[in-house]
Amino acid sequence: MSERAELNVVLCAPRGFCAGVDRAIQIVEIALEKFGAPVYVRHEIVHNRYVVTSLEEKGAVFVEELDEIEEDDRPVIFSAHGVPKEVKSDAASRNFFYLDATCPLVSKVHKEAEIHFRRGREIILIGHRGHPEVIGTMGQLPEGAVTLVETVRDVAGLAPRDPENIAWISQTTLSVDDTRDIVAALNERFPAIVGPHKDDICYATTNRQEAVKAVAAGCDAMIIVGAPNSSNSQRLREVALRAGCRNAKLIQRAAEIDLTQYAGVKTLGISAGASAPEALVEEVLDRFAEAFDIKVTTSRTADENIEFALPRALRDTKPVEPSLTESVSG
Repeated sequence: MSERAELNVVLCAPRGFCAGVDRAIQIVEIALEKFGAPVYVRHEIVHNRYVVTSLEEKGAVFVEELDEIEEDDRPVIFSAHGVPKEVKSDAASRNFFYLDATCPLVSKVHKEAEIHFRRGREIILIGHRGHPEVIGTMGQLPEGAVTLVETVRDVAGLAPRDPENIAWISQTTLSVDDTRDIVAALNERFPAIVGPHKDDICYATTNRQEAVKAVAAGCDAMIIVGAPNSSNSQRLREVALRAGCRNAKLIQRAAEIDLTQYAGVKTLGISAGASAPEALVEEVLDRFAEAFDIKVTTSRTADENIEFALPRALRDTKPVEPSLTESVSG
């Protein structure tokens, strides 16, 4: 039997679940515990199929629109990405008992947009067209109040009604570097533009990107665990490539890994998007251990201890310890 090749695995930290994702999953699990099944969830609670499937097995029913819900006496939960105001109005008109799992950092952006609107400013939103968070943010205000830009090139085409009275906000899960370039272009074209008091990109997105940057150049390959429709996970893969790792892949599950493609790799970096549970990282480690003699180390660039409060309707229930939120410290 031939000797197995050695593989140095560098785990990026922080990685995986952020406080907003952890809160959203807890809201679904505690609602199931308190009210029983089914509990309806509009859109994927977070962008991760493993998480969604696990909650479905416990009694959560995921729908894209409220019209799909035939029962009017069951709890309805809005996803962590946020929803347009009209969705909440629709739920209220149908007398649904709803719980809002919108990440508090996304809600912060919603409030910023409303303040700018009240002050008469035209609003520029930096984000990705079609992403649920962008749809939710634009849906806080009347149509036409918010203009979306996705690239620096888009900035050149902006024609605000009053260039002296505009403001910018952003999606929370963007590339820090890309957003910085877009903001610079906005400031150059519109010197009077008003920005957030604190960057809208969330702490978890920033921390995970910095952690990947710290190790990418020293890795022969990197794996980002996350869903293809997860914005923050896609950004991690892009960050790895830009930071010097020529072979960076986004995967959902370990079964997608072709071990033969990693022959000759000496150092492998691993991170996970903010909606990917630690169990999937462990699954990837087990997959590589099938073919390599792995040595695992951790590169930590920040510590996170942020927690967000649950909705008031759930606070009188003792928080559960869901398997989905279990974390293996790295």
